[in-house]
Amino acid sequence: MIDKIAWLHLAGGRVLGARSKGKDTWYFPGGKREPGESDVETLVREISEELTVALVPASIAPAGAWEAQADGRADGTVVRMTCYTAEHTGTLAPNSEIAELAWLGYADRPRVSAVCRLIFDDLRSQGRLD
Repeated sequence: MIDKIAWLHLAGGRVLGARSKGKDTWYFPGGKREPGESDVETLVREISEELTVALVPASIAPAGAWEAQADGRADGTVVRMTCYTAEHTGTLAPNSEIAELAWLGYADRPRVSAVCRLIFDDLRSQGRLD
């Protein structure tokens, strides 16, 4: 089981996606915990490192958790993505291992990871993703 914490950032019927250097698949920004970190600590650190913005800790709220086959891993390797919404300060910019950011709509579903496709479906059914 791969345990990932991610930022679900929606605006205008689109969701923020990140593509890592050397990869074609899009993901939601975030990452794995370091030893002893809480979900919130992981999210704040990862988003600061990857997107050069600061999340507002008091605004962080759970958005849900989804599980699917992990991309590029052996069959049966599952990724659990626990997502949070949050406000931020600063200007979004790719940093660290992130090559590119994009505002993704439902038409971009084939370009995202398996677990993100589940989230896309849920957001679409809720009328939150165009």
